[in-house]
Amino acid sequence: MLPDVKDLSKWAVIACDQFTSQPDYWDNVKEIAGDSPSAYNLILPEALLNESDDTKILQINSAMDDYLRKELFKLYRNSYIYVERKLLDGSTRRGVVGVIDLEEYDYKPDSTSLIRATEGTVKERIPPRKKVRENAPIELSHVILLCDDEKKNLIEPLTISKHSMRKLYDFDLMLGGGNIKGWLVNGDHARAFNTRMSAYIKRKRQELSLVFAVGDGNHSLAAAKACYESINDRMHPSRYAMVELENLHDDAIKFEPIHRLVKNINPDEFIDSIKREICTENIKDSWPINFYCANKSGVIHINKNLGASALIVLQKFLDEENLLIDYIHDLEALKNLSSEANNIGFELPKFDEAAKREFFRVISENGVLPRKTFSMGHAQEKRYYLEARRIK
Repeated sequence: MLPDVKDLSKWAVIACDQFTSQPDYWDNVKEIAGDSPSAYNLILPEALLNESDDTKILQINSAMDDYLRKELFKLYRNSYIYVERKLLDGSTRRGVVGVIDLEEYDYKPDSTSLIRATEGTVKERIPPRKKVRENAPIELSHVILLCDDEKKNLIEPLTISKHSMRKLYDFDLMLGGGNIKGWLVNGDHARAFNTRMSAYIKRKRQELSLVFAVGDGNHSLAAAKACYESINDRMHPSRYAMVELENLHDDAIKFEPIHRLVKNINPDEFIDSIKREICTENIKDSWPINFYCANKSGVIHINKNLGASALIVLQKFLDEENLLIDYIHDLEALKNLSSEANNIGFELPKFDEAAKREFFRVISENGVLPRKTFSMGHAQEKRYYLEARRIK
């Protein structure tokens, strides 16, 4: 379903888990939406969780009922939406909005399901989302699902055929979110996409145990799974969850590393400990990682024989030491914070094309990656709530 409103720029709002430390951002969203119909009235931003209570959730569910009663949405049956999102750097990210079967999804670290999380799931983050969803008549989604289609046979043909499809929307997203366009994929176009999808699934199942990976919004998807399992009805519409499928190998998809800052330690002693436990003098058989602290900077060489990636080995060591860790996106911020006494920062390597090619294999063979492994683009580039779907 799509909202049939005059101004979609007031309707579409960014994922609820963004700008969690910037309530002013959400104040601006509320001001922009004003009295117009808006997805802002149908979500609970994490930045406002401390203000939330059962009354707020009832208001969200009531707003959903009100929009349905007013027939605000236009229904498109048996169809997908092909999406092009123009990002801050001018590149265009492509995707297809559809649904997945939650019986094929599992976020547990040892999962062998066809659809899995990419990073560790924090179970404590699921209940608030479940509480919002469990009585909701509709869902909106910020989940990005990744396929591993290096040959670009699945989504990209829609770019060529979009001119023969009906354009559903074309507008600028609020607060620096870039431009978004969407086309209706139905009839022959939908059937052709289904054929390509079947071929992709068959091929990936022969190569790996993993077919799709959740790139963003995993905790919301985990909440959807929990709600469905509590219903225990395989015919219920909540068995399916709406996602946007994107190709890992889309040039516009950029994985940004998330660096580690360790606090309240003696940097020199800590580096000595790391070198003893997880490093090697054999540079050719190692991953180099830069570190920064108040009195020096340097490189440690993590032993490749200890795990599938530098981050997996390093994070395991940090977790076992029960340390105070902060997760930093910006490298300059990491260096500045590392200069403070008793702090040390570790610069995680960038994701290059080689890392993309190995991404699905690493998860398939080693399970989910450590929490806070990567970020898919900047905050403003996360998915905005736009489409809706009935789940009751």
